Amino acid sequence: MEQEIKNRTKKMAIDIITFCKDLPNSFEYSAIRNQLVRSATSIGANYRASCRAKSKADFIAKLGIVEEEAP
Repeated sequence: MEQEIKNRTKKMAIDIITFCKDLPNSFEYSAIRNQLVRSATSIGANYRASCRAKSKADFIAKLGIVEEEAP
């Protein structure tokens, strides 16, 4: 299950980056594009960090960060 979630978060990040490449290159979309890319890529990074948690409580706390970053 852990590896499946890692693969899914990585695929989601790649899909969002691909989507953002198709957005118009204007000032209005720039902020949206940057925020989407940052949040999408941090979900996978934060999930991987939660997998290295030292305790169950630490794991749950780190998963909370993952949830907060979800677009």
